Amino acid sequence: MVSPDASGLDRPLPGGIGLSHISAYDWRAADGVCGGSPHLHLVCTEAYVVTGGHGAVQTLSPDGYRDTPLEAGSLAWFEPGTVHRMVQGEDLRITVLMQNSGLPEAGDAVFTFPPEYLADPEKYAAAAALPAGPGAEAAARRRRDLAVEGYLPLREALAAGDAEPLRAFQRAAADLVRPRVAAWRELWRTGALTAAERTGAQLDALERGEADAYLSTSTAHTSMPTRHGGLGMCGRREEYGIEGATVPR
Repeated sequence: MVSPDASGLDRPLPGGIGLSHISAYDWRAADGVCGGSPHLHLVCTEAYVVTGGHGAVQTLSPDGYRDTPLEAGSLAWFEPGTVHRMVQGEDLRITVLMQNSGLPEAGDAVFTFPPEYLADPEKYAAAAALPAGPGAEAAARRRRDLAVEGYLPLREALAAGDAEPLRAFQRAAADLVRPRVAAWRELWRTGALTAAERTGAQLDALERGEADAYLSTSTAHTSMPTRHGGLGMCGRREEYGIEGATVPR
């Protein structure tokens, strides 16, 4: 039996991951670079699998600033706390894998807005929000430009050997999202943790000689992107209508 348009957390993607496809923005920023909105995640590791074109990813972490070239076949990933900025070269296309399905869509991402935005949750939320309708693209571009405005001083300081501005941003980002932790914990329990525990239960059954209990219910699933041209942080997203993959839970 093949189940089309699979959805639901009872049949998650492998490991409870999130998944989308990104075409990097070609909007030119204040520093002349075309690309996405610099940001970090607090508890999710993100991976880029480059499927076409070329470009780069700029990263800021306490161990320094890096500008990493990307081309078809490249794999790059960023641990929580690493600021990353996708840079367009020519027709850069990436499949994004996200740890902890659903958490990024629940707010586990903070833009590198200037400090006054991070200190005011309402001001930050207003600047980060995208309206529905024809004004969404202009708002996404303003959001990107504001993130670059806050990002460039962090990059300059880090390149000069001063990591304190980045650390201050990390602390401010953590303070901003702290009220969401209880809700995130529940998403983690019902998503990635449940997926890992399911494997543990299968190992137990296999060891007892009772594998038929789960093998007899196995099946296959397929899905196609259900939203094209979504305005993500890094670029235009192709999203799947699978709960916990690229749509909110």
